Amino acid sequence: GHYISVDTSYEGEKAVLSSPELYSEEWSCIRLIYQIATTSEASPDPAKLNLYLRRQGESFDRLLWSAKEPSDSWLIASLDLTNSTKKYKIVLEGEMGQDKAASIAVFEIKITPGYCIECDFEENHLCGFVNRWNPNVNWFVGGGNIRNSQSILPKDHTLNSELGHYMYVDSVYVKHFQEVAQLISPKTTAPMSGCLSFYYQLKQESSIVFTVYLRDTSGFYEEIWKTDSALSADWALAEVDFDAPYPMEVIFEVAFNSAKGGYVALDDISFSPVYCSNQTGMRTSFNPAQAGCNFEEDLCNFYQDHKDGPGWSRVKVKRNVYRAGDHTTGFGYYLLANTKFTSQPGYIGRLYGPTLPGNLQFCLRFYYALYGFFKMSGTLAVYIFEENHVVQEKIWSVLDSPKGVWTQAEISFKKPMPCKVVFVSWCKSFWDCGLVALDDVSLSLGSCQAADVLPPNPGECTFEKDECVFTQKKRGRGSWHRRRGPTPTSYTGPKGDHTTGVGYYMYIEASDMVYGQRAYLVSRSLRGTSGKQCLTFFYHMYGAGTGLLSVYLKKEGDDEEIPLWRRTGEQSISWLRGLIEYESDRNYQIIFEAIRGVSMRSDTAIDDILFQAGPCLEVEEIQFSSGYPDSLNEIEY
Repeated sequence: GHYISVDTSYEGEKAVLSSPELYSEEWSCIRLIYQIATTSEASPDPAKLNLYLRRQGESFDRLLWSAKEPSDSWLIASLDLTNSTKKYKIVLEGEMGQDKAASIAVFEIKITPGYCIECDFEENHLCGFVNRWNPNVNWFVGGGNIRNSQSILPKDHTLNSELGHYMYVDSVYVKHFQEVAQLISPKTTAPMSGCLSFYYQLKQESSIVFTVYLRDTSGFYEEIWKTDSALSADWALAEVDFDAPYPMEVIFEVAFNSAKGGYVALDDISFSPVYCSNQTGMRTSFNPAQAGCNFEEDLCNFYQDHKDGPGWSRVKVKRNVYRAGDHTTGFGYYLLANTKFTSQPGYIGRLYGPTLPGNLQFCLRFYYALYGFFKMSGTLAVYIFEENHVVQEKIWSVLDSPKGVWTQAEISFKKPMPCKVVFVSWCKSFWDCGLVALDDVSLSLGSCQAADVLPPNPGECTFEKDECVFTQKKRGRGSWHRRRGPTPTSYTGPKGDHTTGVGYYMYIEASDMVYGQRAYLVSRSLRGTSGKQCLTFFYHMYGAGTGLLSVYLKKEGDDEEIPLWRRTGEQSISWLRGLIEYESDRNYQIIFEAIRGVSMRSDTAIDDILFQAGPCLEVEEIQFSSGYPDSLNEIEY
């Protein structure tokens, strides 16, 4: 047969293969049979194969899958494509990297309706199911009317004939007590819940245990089904409720006790998005967004215990140059504990989150800032409060953090019982009672580490690894620099970035530039689309001599740059959010231009740029403005 491979004579370029325009209203599964081969040892910049989804009306491709592990045989990747009303294209991209000896080849790409975990075992790729090899007992393919095959069963379930195929495991070679054979499904790549069903036959002389497990990316097993009947001479249907809010594998495991154990056969695994018993499970009806809050409107689903007194207050700081505002926009609301009304020694403020279902892996992220503490450790802690017994377990506490900088914390946890997250601020002694600020609490399913493995959101740039889609127009003195921590000049520039407080941002170093000098950060050419787009970013303009920050839209084929947004002069000591709504049906570029102001106290910075399809959900009042309002350091309660 034929395969397609990347031409290696073009150095440093990417090979791109694009599908015709596709459309699937049902859920479908992409199966890709591929191989990355190399003769060299591990390369610092290895060859990579990426698969993107290019949706109609979006300026950015979504990375669905990426592989760089070399192999000496063909491998199969299975990717779930959720149903969508938009037309799309599948784009394959081969990157050769620095590895001269590598080759990337694709043998087959197939998009079939249905879910990737479904299989009738009639095709030789077995839908990406794999047997975990064991010296004595393994899952084999049976049927197909091959004379020498150990075709124990007369007929499969799919075709109900000798020609059909199924999977089976036999005890004939069992050597030890409790030998285990495992058949592992491809990993789910999109959240799904419903009913998993399969047909099985079980013939036993001594006890066989046939179990179905779910295994998440951290290796945690959860049993979801087990045989109850002693034997089934004919194909029996098994149905089990199935929840995979984050990537999971389904494992079919058979344990034998002796060589005369008998056999188990399996066929026709299928999935339906409706629960078997017609009842909705608690796990899927739970929406993690309900357990987060940016405190702009109210406390969302968080609450305080009144016997503690009002520990946390919702406050807002007007834009000023002394005191930082909230993390969400720079001029919105956040929570503040230990305010001057409440600080007595030994005082504790507790903030309770909503009830979370048990037996799910969660990732909790939030931002905190501390002011005026002499010793920081332990001033803010997070506890898990299990509902059934009154045990509170501490899962996180502040060790040390830069003063007055919004710092991100992330914590993974999983509890067997329903539980609540509780934020506790503690003021130990009268002499050491600073302020604790909290903002932008969010909860997602799956562990925080698993979230880092996922491909980054297209059209989002946090500058943590590189400059993403942006490049400098000209290097040299008037340029943007990527930096972490505070800028070198005092009384100007941010103390930390907006993404995590300890990450990277882009800024202009005013002491290297002259008054009126410009620095340009230009995006690569972005795909034009019909309809509105929303650009969100954070900017930092603090320093008495601050100049201008402008954002322009440049359409392909035009010389002129259309101004979209501008700020002049010092704005705030906080990171502020900028929102821009624009449209362009032609390919276009976005340009960030900073102009140095009158003195070296004019370090201007930007961070967390996000492009989104569709109109902005909120509107910014002013697109073009100068300096900040002259109201000073007031806190509004």
